[in-house]
Amino acid sequence: MAALSIVPTLVEASGVTDGQFDGVVVVGDAKAALTGPLQSLSGPVKAYLELDKAASSSEVAVIVCPDVPSKRVFFAPTGPLNRDYDDIRRFQDAAEKGIKRALAAGCKAPVLVCANHAKYALAPRVALLGALHGLYTPIEVREAVAAKARKVDKLGVLVEGAVKSEIEILKAIESARTVYRDIGGSDPERMAAPRVAEYVENTFKDTCVKVTVISDITKLSAEYPLLAAVNRAAINVPRHTARLIFLEYVGEGTIDTTLMLVGKGITYDTGGADLKVGGHMAGMHRDKCGAACVAGFFQLLSVYKPKGLKVIGSMSMVRNSIGSECYVSDEIITSRAGVRIRIGNTDAEGRMVMADLLCHMKEKSAAEINPLLFTIATLTGHVIRAFGPEYTGIMENGPAKQFGIAKKLQEAGDISGDPFEISTIRREDYLAHTGKSEYEDVLQAGGLPSTMSNRGHQAPGAFLIMASGLDKHGIDSEKPIRYTHVDIAGSSGPFPGVPTGAPLVAMAHAFVLNRESSAK
Repeated sequence: MAALSIVPTLVEASGVTDGQFDGVVVVGDAKAALTGPLQSLSGPVKAYLELDKAASSSEVAVIVCPDVPSKRVFFAPTGPLNRDYDDIRRFQDAAEKGIKRALAAGCKAPVLVCANHAKYALAPRVALLGALHGLYTPIEVREAVAAKARKVDKLGVLVEGAVKSEIEILKAIESARTVYRDIGGSDPERMAAPRVAEYVENTFKDTCVKVTVISDITKLSAEYPLLAAVNRAAINVPRHTARLIFLEYVGEGTIDTTLMLVGKGITYDTGGADLKVGGHMAGMHRDKCGAACVAGFFQLLSVYKPKGLKVIGSMSMVRNSIGSECYVSDEIITSRAGVRIRIGNTDAEGRMVMADLLCHMKEKSAAEINPLLFTIATLTGHVIRAFGPEYTGIMENGPAKQFGIAKKLQEAGDISGDPFEISTIRREDYLAHTGKSEYEDVLQAGGLPSTMSNRGHQAPGAFLIMASGLDKHGIDSEKPIRYTHVDIAGSSGPFPGVPTGAPLVAMAHAFVLNRESSAK
């Protein structure tokens, strides 16, 4: 089933008294101005807030409202919005709680209301995205029980301004997040590498996105030796064998920017020979969210069709298995860039499956207009230690820093509820990965997990630069290449739970929604 068809049917509401809806979810704080088409809600909501002084920061309340056909209003409070540390995510959190409360009450056609806010321009959009997150149904459930495929029959959209264009934006973003969640959140058999390739091919069949899948082991070994090393232990299990998926989108008009994306797609991470023990293996099917993000971004492109933009993507779908064929620490493997890599820890497989692809993108970038290279990965536990579980870590090489890529994405994330924290790749990170003997050029990893290593999320960025040959294209080069590394180990979402889709929303606002669309 196409991702766009899974998105709840979004319907423009004429007002809160529109009879086609069976409940009204109101997102706001105690000072929200319910005027104009929301005027009929003002009295009951105000009376409720006066009755319960804790209402503006408590759980969702059900308010009886005679002027609403369904008679029920679900007030989802954002809590305070005026403190130093408050941000727009309060709207998405409140909306998700509100929509789930409406579902629990039996609503099948709710309408969501969020008044415009002077400080947060995108509050209504962010609130609706929060509600849509709460309405996602996992692909395993959709396939096993068709009757549970949709949680609502429709979702009403009541916002000020161009409602139809806002609905189209919401549909594009949510269909992208659906693809992301389907791939990233599904179990290691449902989304084993061959089945991910099949899903991607079906998703983009007869669209403006070109898909190429490489499964030939000889080709993988010859052209992507680091990826092939991780794949060795899975080769004899056909349903687990690696797939390398390339995607391409070329927008209408004159191309002014080319995004080149590499996504980590570890379908299951046992740790390999450096086995994850002590209960740390559970949840490792989510180690493919970087590749899931790449697929989701192309879904956004296929729906929104931005002009003037070209995007080349790659998804490294590999299972890090353990067995007699698995790669081990101390091996020396020469990367696509001709760099001799000494393996230090087989549980640092994510950087392995991306480095040769990053080198491939580096090679292709010479023929592209304004190329911007990215790696996106659930790469390190250290990024969670450093920033907490809700923030995407982002770091860049010199040319990308001069261009302001990380800052641009951080600003886009701040206004859209998809936040970033910026890190810096420093000299210590390069020194940590410099070969320790004449045998090797680069050390892949130290012996400790990233959470126990100094600069555990910054140093892998240096490894990717060195292993791919991008260290020859820094600010001191005649041919500088802009490269940015994005670590979503925390922001991709909790387990158990549903993947968030981070950083798709920020990427949409930074690179896509500011462009004219050719979608009809």
